[in-house]
Amino acid sequence: MHRQALSPVDPLEISHDVTQAYHNRRIAAVNDHEVRMSVMTHAFPWHHHPDSDESFYCIEGELVVEFTDGAVTLRPGQFLTVPAGVRHRTRPAGERSVNLTFERLSAETIFD
Repeated sequence: MHRQALSPVDPLEISHDVTQAYHNRRIAAVNDHEVRMSVMTHAFPWHHHPDSDESFYCIEGELVVEFTDGAVTLRPGQFLTVPAGVRHRTRPAGERSVNLTFERLSAETIFD
């Protein structure tokens, strides 16, 4: 079996070059899922994924995951999974957050 050279990905290092108010990009694919890094300075619109759970891992700052009936704040090192079909939006608790998001590659996003 031939293996490509492997090298680590450092999301925090990548995030240091981001100057946009919102930046979301895929940093890895794992089987039928993807890992995305998002840098946020403002709220992402309300939405849901009818066919996929979505997991969030906070790596810098604090990430607020809002629901129609409340909110959860993630600090660095904390992880939360939003079940498929649950309406939510995300925003930084302070000026900026850096987060990893895990979801199925073909996940549909419906904005409310």
